[in-house]
Amino acid sequence: MNQLIECVPNFSEGNDLNIIKQITNEIESVEGVKLLNVDPGKATNRTVVTFVGMPEAVIEAAFKGIKKAAELIDMSKHKGEHPRMGATDVCPLIPIAGISMEETAEYAKKLGTRVGKELNIAVYLYEAAQSNKVRNNLSVIRAGEYEGFFKKIKLPEWKPDFGPAEHSIKSGSTVIGARDFLVAYNVNLNTTSTRRANSIAFDVREAGRVKREGNPVTGKIVTDAKGNPVNIPGSLKSVKAIGWFIEEYGIAQISMNLTNINTTPVHIAFDEVCKKSNERGIRVTGSELVGLIPLKAMLDAGKYFLEKQNRSTGISEKELIKIAIKSLGLDELTHFKSEERIIEYLLTDKAANRLIKMDLTAFADETASESPAPGGGSIAAYVGTLGVSLGTMVANLSSHKPGWDERWKEFSDWAEKGQYYKNELLKLVDEDTNAFNKIMTAFGLPKATDEEKKIRTSSIQEATKYATEVPFKVMQLCYDSMSIIKAMAETGNPNSVTDAGVGALCARSAVMGAFLNVKINAKGLTDKAFAEQLITQGSILEKKAQDLETDILALVSNKISL
Repeated sequence: MNQLIECVPNFSEGNDLNIIKQITNEIESVEGVKLLNVDPGKATNRTVVTFVGMPEAVIEAAFKGIKKAAELIDMSKHKGEHPRMGATDVCPLIPIAGISMEETAEYAKKLGTRVGKELNIAVYLYEAAQSNKVRNNLSVIRAGEYEGFFKKIKLPEWKPDFGPAEHSIKSGSTVIGARDFLVAYNVNLNTTSTRRANSIAFDVREAGRVKREGNPVTGKIVTDAKGNPVNIPGSLKSVKAIGWFIEEYGIAQISMNLTNINTTPVHIAFDEVCKKSNERGIRVTGSELVGLIPLKAMLDAGKYFLEKQNRSTGISEKELIKIAIKSLGLDELTHFKSEERIIEYLLTDKAANRLIKMDLTAFADETASESPAPGGGSIAAYVGTLGVSLGTMVANLSSHKPGWDERWKEFSDWAEKGQYYKNELLKLVDEDTNAFNKIMTAFGLPKATDEEKKIRTSSIQEATKYATEVPFKVMQLCYDSMSIIKAMAETGNPNSVTDAGVGALCARSAVMGAFLNVKINAKGLTDKAFAEQLITQGSILEKKAQDLETDILALVSNKISL
């Protein structure tokens, strides 16, 4: 697996799109880097840029972005709602795939060294890249902001990690580090009061607020035996929050950084802010995502709000995301485009999903064309997809059947399992065609020399082996999905029992069809032991699927017989 890291620099310019474009052009000029998102904020006068790539390419792109920002942004003239200390205020690196946090931190140090040395900008390390725990928190480093840093940087304890101990008048100073995936998330309030918004922020953020006697704002600070202020922690772990007024929207917001969405997911943060706002007579009207969010966070949110309604969570990914957007009010201020905000969607190779993105007519036309792919393997996978989709439909109908309210969770669980099999089989529709194309590519390799012949033969065998494994996986998934179909025939909505029957027919057909592809591809393998093992296992699966289909159809027949 290639090493992949994400970089999310925050540049102190959110109004001049020409400046932002010049910075992102520098980032995109680096080969191997993919720009995922550019999110400017007018009131904050700040743009969050997100890009990914292999480590060396990412730090080169980050350096070029930081350099261009230093050339174009004059911090002595900067005004904005968000705390900031430099033209590139903060530049975190986030491990995405094939790389540890420790390795990512080393790349952050490498970037910091170069920025300090070549650009003459003071650099502070933070989070995992900073060994000094006293100064690894971003808010602690940035305290005093741009205006206060001219004095702060002269203090011995605030000597920069890299670069000069001078706070540049034009470009300020910057913070570079390595951290886990962070979700920047704002909740909208029906108030214009920054003070009230801050009160709610203090209620929920992990750091909480200082305890005071009497009046919580003006009262005397309570101290412990050592004279240290006593703190009242907030209700949400791994959450940083402040309140601010956004002139662009004419409302106050709770601005949050969710530093560990496994500890406090977006939906929990939203609901808690709703609760604390209501206690103060304020209503949440929606929310706003800054930058990108993982797919799982959106799916979990969709399921969370459906479960609160006692509704089935076994619906499509698209519908779950729609529920999340509406429940969180992510489309209140601007249109929320999932394809531009969910990180996995931005990283998806669209060419790899060519078939399943087609409409029914286009898919049929492509199958009926003179091209040998998609062939029987892809069709078997799709027939299996339709089979388990019918079983999942029966589960969802049963979950919402009047009079069966107490059983909603039982059927919701079945529907979730069905969605899993449906999604896995859909992937294999394209993958079977990809496997065939790999064989064709291998046959097209040069064979002029003995070495070329050796490489070609090895490539053909490797591709052929993969072309047997893909339909065998289709067989396994389709057979396993029949347990859902049988359960729906037995206990599901009796009005939909024939749908379960058709689903069983599809699933069995898919198992048998995929097995034909296993056998024809296994025939071309020189590894006969592997081929024979796969054929033996396939024969067992085929027999089991046929027997299970017989059982399901008997259940269906009993329920529809006159």
